[in-house]
Amino acid sequence: MALLDELRWRGMLHDAMPGTAEHLAANQPITGYIGFDPTAASLHIGNLATIMLLVHLQRAGHRPVALVGGATGMIGDPSGKSSERNLLDEETLRRNQDGIRQQLEKFLDFTPGPTAAVVVNNYDWFKEFGFLQFLRDVGKHLTVNYMMAKDSVKRRLGTADNDGSDAPEQRAEGLSFTEFSYQLLQGYDFLHLYKTLNCTLQMGGSDQWGNITTGTELIRRLAGSEAKAYALTCPLVTKADGSKFGKSESGNVWLSPELTSPYQFYQFWLNATDADAPRLIRVFTLLSEDEITALETEHAQAPHLRTLQKALAKDVTTRVHSAAEYEASVAASEILFGKGDLATLQSLDEKTLLSVFEGVPQLQVTRAQAASLTAADLLSEVTDYQIFSSKGEAKKMIQGGGVSLNRQKVSGADQQVGELPLVLDKYLVAQKGKKNYYLIALT
Repeated sequence: MALLDELRWRGMLHDAMPGTAEHLAANQPITGYIGFDPTAASLHIGNLATIMLLVHLQRAGHRPVALVGGATGMIGDPSGKSSERNLLDEETLRRNQDGIRQQLEKFLDFTPGPTAAVVVNNYDWFKEFGFLQFLRDVGKHLTVNYMMAKDSVKRRLGTADNDGSDAPEQRAEGLSFTEFSYQLLQGYDFLHLYKTLNCTLQMGGSDQWGNITTGTELIRRLAGSEAKAYALTCPLVTKADGSKFGKSESGNVWLSPELTSPYQFYQFWLNATDADAPRLIRVFTLLSEDEITALETEHAQAPHLRTLQKALAKDVTTRVHSAAEYEASVAASEILFGKGDLATLQSLDEKTLLSVFEGVPQLQVTRAQAASLTAADLLSEVTDYQIFSSKGEAKKMIQGGGVSLNRQKVSGADQQVGELPLVLDKYLVAQKGKKNYYLIALT
């Protein structure tokens, strides 16, 4: 399927310059790029939609270039922002760039060949570019009027019209010359890649249209009358209610397992609403149109089984982390629904275990205390948070079979805690009734 057709049915095509479809239909690979801002050592799922643009570009037989903005990251892109961002030092930016490259290698094929992915860093061509030289060679070719007409600038200055775009609304807080110059720098990136890699296409989110077309204009003016360059954008991914997509209650959902555990990552997709899941599965997976249609039909017949969400979570978690991490996340999820046993608990690493029980009461008791305690004592008297208000209440529920420790029913109120198997030689998972969990750590 042609790239634009693929993006169109997936809901990933917002705008494209005239001639883009014909350019992509040429009988040879073209080169297209997307820029990534290295403000953190990891990309997050807000970046994942644009990564998928590069994935589809390569799958269509073209060469993807990922530009890590080591230079422009020092400036800050005003697009989609309501205030000036903090500037990062070069050491931090380099560390962030290394992390981003490692993540991109999970999605793109770097095997040598005409469509092999390339990662570049714009600091490499800007670091020796003098200020006066830049003004003379680049700045003189675009007027202030042209730059002021960009929506990303007008929104920050409070002069934007309601143009119907899906860019976020912003309060006017002014715009420094530093950020105002960003579109010149990004435009020069496109010109540089055009000259050095024959890159003729820049892609990005819809809020990047102004910056991208600045690059096409520079190429038109500086690379000769025959030079042709193109722009393509995808819609910004939002939730069905119009709110921003990509964050959980604890903040950004990162691609790095150190910042967002695979279990939390899996849960984010699994918890997608029925209203959001059809769009998310088109944008973030590589499932075919027929496969997705079949899943939607199955989901409609029994929405409570969450067929779409499960397929979405499986595909994305496996590609971002691994099949093993996906299986571990599924097993961890089953614990909270009463399906996992002691062996399931024992199979988890500590980080996953703590992720599963994030938000539930986490208690501590010394090993010396635990050695002589009964189950009723542990649950009602010793910990700093009483699971039961009295020992009598604990005994009554234990006798009724409503209490378990590490997924095993407590056999009696006098059962010795010291005889119980521990998870990771440290933890006891207490369950009171069907839904009340407590994580007890022996210190």
